[in-house]
Amino acid sequence: MARARQERAEITRQSILDGAAIAFDDCGFDGTSLSDVVKHAGVTKGALYFHFPSKQALARTLMDEQFQVSDHLPAVENPGLQTAIDLTHQMAHGLRTNVRIRAGIRLVIEFGSFTHPDPTPYDAWIDTCRSCLTPAQQAGDIHPALDVNALSVLLVGAFTGIQVTSHVRTRRQDLHTRVADLWTFLLPSIVPANRLDRFHPMGTPQSYDSPTD
Repeated sequence: MARARQERAEITRQSILDGAAIAFDDCGFDGTSLSDVVKHAGVTKGALYFHFPSKQALARTLMDEQFQVSDHLPAVENPGLQTAIDLTHQMAHGLRTNVRIRAGIRLVIEFGSFTHPDPTPYDAWIDTCRSCLTPAQQAGDIHPALDVNALSVLLVGAFTGIQVTSHVRTRRQDLHTRVADLWTFLLPSIVPANRLDRFHPMGTPQSYDSPTD
């Protein structure tokens, strides 16, 4: 009986997050009310407050969920430059297909831009990039004189701008192509010429194996 209650509670929690994601993705943080979340989730306000004490708590949970895209990295035996390339395509795939990732990224941009700047999510992605690019440089796949930390900051900033531009121009229909363009132009400047053909700007097939909504 207790297990059944726990399972029902988890189903309700996930429904609330799905409903919140739809609302935040459509209207942003300020434009979303808890009534909107309840309507999209198909739950009562009491159920919502049981799981999440505030709209801010809902937003923070969705913002944190974006990092599930990189959950597989600790299991990658030899992370490197192609890992970083694939990760950008996995995020692009998530943005195109998963409303919870879209909502989380929209909230990160809103929270991290002007009113109450919060660099935490950006710093986390920079750390993730660095965890791929540092061994790549040690393996000789990135020029030894390059500052890997600066390169990681550049990648996160470039991806952020590319996905926003793609959203505005094409509703992200061209996002994989734009991400491939980023790597096509960047790789010759960071990779020794005799190693360039090892890397695929469009990502490897597993780059597109993220869950969909």
